[in-house]
Amino acid sequence: MSDPSAVLDDLRDESDALDRLVAPLEAGRWAAPTPAEGWSVAHQIAHLAWTDRAAHLAVTDAEGFAAAVTEALAAPESFVDDGAAEGAALPPAELLGRWRLGRERLQRALREAPPGARFPWFGPPMSTASMATARLMETWAHGQDVADALGVERAPTARLAQVARIGFRTRDFAYGVHGLTPPADPFRVELTGPGGELWAYGPEDAPQRVTGPALDFALLVTQRAHRADLALRAEGADADRWLDIAQAFAGLPGKGRAPQGDA
Repeated sequence: MSDPSAVLDDLRDESDALDRLVAPLEAGRWAAPTPAEGWSVAHQIAHLAWTDRAAHLAVTDAEGFAAAVTEALAAPESFVDDGAAEGAALPPAELLGRWRLGRERLQRALREAPPGARFPWFGPPMSTASMATARLMETWAHGQDVADALGVERAPTARLAQVARIGFRTRDFAYGVHGLTPPADPFRVELTGPGGELWAYGPEDAPQRVTGPALDFALLVTQRAHRADLALRAEGADADRWLDIAQAFAGLPGKGRAPQGDA
C-alpha cells in the first residue's frame, strides 16, 4: 500500500465511531467491566490513548521510543496493564480529552511522514500504512470490548478489510510468538465482507485455505471470540492450526476468549 491516505481515513473514522459510543456515557458507565479480565471501559480507552502516544513517539522520536521499549522490557507482562490502569484512574472527561488529542497528533505525524519511512515498534518495524493499519485494528478490537460491555451491537463496515489484511499478513508472526516454525507454503484466505463482497488474500491455488465471514475472521485474529463460536472453515492441517493461534497484535501470545458454551 503505497499511499496511506485511505487507511488513515479509516483509522480516523473508526476512532470517531468509538468516540461517539463512549462520549455520552455517565461517569459510572466508564467503570463497566469489559470481557478483558480486570479492564473496564476506561481501561480500554486508556490503553488506546497510551498506544497512540507510543506510536507518535515511534514516528517522531526513534531514540525516545527505544527508551520506552527498554522500560517496557523491564516489566514485559505488566506494562500494558500498568499503562491502562494509570489512564483509567483519570476522570472520564480528562481521559477522553487525552485520547482525542493523542490520536489527532498521531494522525498528523503519519500524514506528514516522508514516503518510504519506517518506524520502530514493539514488533517488526512498520511503514506509515502498516502503523495506521495496526492502530485501526487495535481501535476496532478494543472498541469491540467496549461495545460488549455496554451491550451494543456494532454494524460491521468496510473498514474490516484493514483488520482482515493485517490478520492475514501476521500469520508468520503468530507462529513465531508461539515458538513455532511458520509453514513454508502460502495460505489462501477468502472472506465475505459486510456487503457480500469477496476479500481474498494469498494465491488462488493454495491448498491451505480459510474461508468465512470477514467479521468472524476479524474477531478471531484480534482474539475477541473463540473459533468455536465463529463460522470460519479451514482446509488443510496447517490452516486449521493457524486458526488456533492467530494473533494480529504485537506482544506476548494472547489468552483469547473462552467458547461461549463454556461461559
